[in-house]
Amino acid sequence: MKAVFDPGRERRSINFIDHIVYSRVQDRKGNPVDLDLSLMVQNGNSEMRLAAGRDDEAPFGKQPLVIWFNGAGWHDVDKNIMNAEMQFLAEAGFAVAFIHYRGTELAGWPAQLIDCKTAVRFLRAHADKYNLDTSRIGVIGRSAGGHLAAWMAMNTEGFDTEEWADQSSHVDAAVDMFGPTDLPLCFAQDQHMIDTIPNYRWKNISEGHAGKLIGGDMETMVERSKAASPDYFINDGMCPIMILHGDLDPLVPLSISEHFYEKLTEAGLEDRTEFYVIKNGGHGSREFFQFSTRRLIVDFFDRKLRKGE
Repeated sequence: MKAVFDPGRERRSINFIDHIVYSRVQDRKGNPVDLDLSLMVQNGNSEMRLAAGRDDEAPFGKQPLVIWFNGAGWHDVDKNIMNAEMQFLAEAGFAVAFIHYRGTELAGWPAQLIDCKTAVRFLRAHADKYNLDTSRIGVIGRSAGGHLAAWMAMNTEGFDTEEWADQSSHVDAAVDMFGPTDLPLCFAQDQHMIDTIPNYRWKNISEGHAGKLIGGDMETMVERSKAASPDYFINDGMCPIMILHGDLDPLVPLSISEHFYEKLTEAGLEDRTEFYVIKNGGHGSREFFQFSTRRLIVDFFDRKLRKGE
């Protein structure tokens, strides 16, 4: 069989750039650590450029940037583990960065937030190199990454280092996917599970994800965890935020995001907050990655980053 088939040229090529070092930091023992990120971006026919020195796609212009933060209980995890699920943002014309931040194996709080802010400054400093529009930046994360996205949304001062210090770490839109935004409530959940479930996986709250993040004296751990909870840092500098949380989440209870939403409303920020309870949604279950949910997220970033609502 031989036929002529015309697929058109509506869809643009998406390329993936990995191992971009954005920060040099230290672990708990003072050992040097290079943190890197990857970029998924519509930037033309890379194979054609490599083989022939030219591209066959018209320039696309700078693309608005969305930064993804992984979850996994603030553990050190492959930054690219969710790339396939996040490609829909690249398909929609956003450049998507995936960052490796220090997990609790490497450092305790606030190293994770410091790394996220450093990545934003790095990407602004290198916007021209990677063809990024960093005038407005969005962030998104799931679980522990949702906690970090919510923190970034607060646009708080005090977590910036000297790396790329001439750039801002301010962000303009955030999507918090079932993030544990109130750590004292997370500790209460952990304690309840320890008290009621025989042979639970943790013997005390210091062994849990939040406990490893906060560290130090267990007697003061819950009180000190307020300093790592965006719930306690809500302010008028907060950017627009979308909260997505499943009604059947067994790990981060829906009540945590409901409490977050209530505090945002009490602070007069309801007009900047969109809260969606995901029906039958578990902890990162497939409901969060259906086409309808993806359209919800793309629409939010379209309105906040492209249209500047």
